[in-house]
Amino acid sequence: MSDGTRRRVVSLWFPRLASDRILRRHLIDGPFVLTLKQKNANRIYCLNADASRQGLHAGMSYADARAFCPKLQSRMAEPEQDKRFLHILRRWAMRYCPWVGLEGDDGLVLDITGSAHLYGSEHAMLSDMRVRLMRAGLSVQIGCADTRGAAWALAHHGEGVASGDMLAALKTLPVAALRIEDSVSVALQRLGLRHIGDLAQAPRAPLSRRFGPDLLLRLDQALGQQPEAITPQTEPPHYAVRMTLPEPIGLLADVMAGTERLLVQLCKKLKAQDVGARTLCMTLRRVDQGDQQAELRLARALRDPQRILPLFERGLAEVEAGFGIDQLRLEATQVESVPVQQISHVSDGGKDKLDDLISRLGTRIGLENIQRFLPADSHIPERSFIVAPAAYSDPAGGWVNTQPRPICLFPPEPIAAMGARPPARFRWRRMSLTTGRATGPERIIPEWWLEDDNWRSGLRDYWRIETMQGRRLWLFYTPQNPGWFVQGEFA
Repeated sequence: MSDGTRRRVVSLWFPRLASDRILRRHLIDGPFVLTLKQKNANRIYCLNADASRQGLHAGMSYADARAFCPKLQSRMAEPEQDKRFLHILRRWAMRYCPWVGLEGDDGLVLDITGSAHLYGSEHAMLSDMRVRLMRAGLSVQIGCADTRGAAWALAHHGEGVASGDMLAALKTLPVAALRIEDSVSVALQRLGLRHIGDLAQAPRAPLSRRFGPDLLLRLDQALGQQPEAITPQTEPPHYAVRMTLPEPIGLLADVMAGTERLLVQLCKKLKAQDVGARTLCMTLRRVDQGDQQAELRLARALRDPQRILPLFERGLAEVEAGFGIDQLRLEATQVESVPVQQISHVSDGGKDKLDDLISRLGTRIGLENIQRFLPADSHIPERSFIVAPAAYSDPAGGWVNTQPRPICLFPPEPIAAMGARPPARFRWRRMSLTTGRATGPERIIPEWWLEDDNWRSGLRDYWRIETMQGRRLWLFYTPQNPGWFVQGEFA
C-alpha cells in the first residue's frame, strides 16, 4: 500500500491489443490471428488465446500456422488503427490519474502517486482497472511498484504489486524484464546471469565495458537508484465550437447568423495553432433530437470567417429545420498548416477568388471533379502533362519546348501516304487536304524505360503541316515501321 509520499507507478500491458480490438467488434470462436507482411512473408502479427494454445506465436509464418491449425481464421492487421485505439485507452486511463503515458505500442504507464485514496486503496484501484478492461474485452497484465522499470517488469513477467525493496521483488525475474535488447539478454544468459538478482550481484565494471552503460542504467532505474520520468501525452487541439440557443430557430438568416458567430470563435483557435480548415462540418440539433449536418470542403486551407461564411450558405439552405433548431456545433474535421506570410501591397485577391470559386463548384459537383493540367517531365507529347484535382495542387512551372506543340492532342490516326516526305495530298476524317507548307522533321525517341503500346513502332519524325484548306495539323512518320499518322491540330 502507498503511504502517500512514496512514488507509485502502474504499468498496463495489453499482450493481445490488436486482436482484442478486432474481436470486440466481431466475435470469432476458435483460433484467430492477425497477419502482416514482414520480410517478404505473411507472418502472424497478433493472436488470441485459442491460437496460443494451439502452439502458434507472433512472428510465425502464416503458412506454417495454417499447417499446424487448419481451422485458423485470420485478418490483415491494421497497426495505425491499433495506435489510435491505444491513444483512446490512454484517455480512458486518465480517470485514475492525470499522468498517463504510452509504454511502447501495447502498454500504458500511470503515475498514481497520491491518487489511490480516491478509490479507497491501491488494491481497489487496480481491481477497478482490471474489471473495467475485462468487461471491454481486453486482455491486460498489471504491475505496480515504486519505479517505472519495476512496474513494467512485473506486468510483463508474472504480474504483481511491489513496495519498498525493489531488488527483493525483482530478483527472481529474468534479465529480459529490464527492458533490454534481446541480444543483450541472450549474452547475459550465456554468462550465467539469468535473473535480475544475479545481475545485481555481478561486478559492474566488466558489465559496463562489455555491454555499455545502458544495461546498468536500466538496472538502476528498476531498483530506484536512478530516476525515470513519466511524460504524459499532450492532448491534441480540438477544433470545435458549440452554441445552445435559448429558443429554437428555423430561418436560414438565423442559422447563418449563428454560423458566423461560431466561425469567428473557431478561426481564432485555428489561428492560434497556425492551421487552417480544409473540411468543416456543421451539426444542427433539432428540438426532436434529430441531427442535420452540412459539410463544407474547401479548395484551400482557410481561417478567415468572412471568406468561409458565404461558402456555407448553399449547404445550410438544404437543411430541414423541422420544428426548430436549438443547438449548433461547428467542427474543423480536417486541418492543414497555414504559416504566416508577408502581405504585399501590390498583391491582388485573384488567387483567393479562384479558390473560393473552386470551393463553390466543389460543393455541387465534388472537389475531385475540378481538375487542372500540370506539366510533366517528359518529351513524349502525350506524357508531357498530368491531370490533377485543382483543390489539391498548385499551378507550377510551365512547358518548355524548343518546338511548338499543338493545342489539341488526340490518339494517332493513320492516313494513306507513302515515303518519308510529307504527302502532297492526303485524306483525313473524310476530308481531302492539300499540303501548302511543311516544317520539320522533329525526331522524338521513345522512352525505353516505360512500357507504352503506342510507341512500339519506334522513333517518330514529326511535321507541322499547313494545308490549303486552312487546317494546321501535326503529322508524324515512323521510319522503322513505315506509316503516316495525324496526332494533333494547331489553333
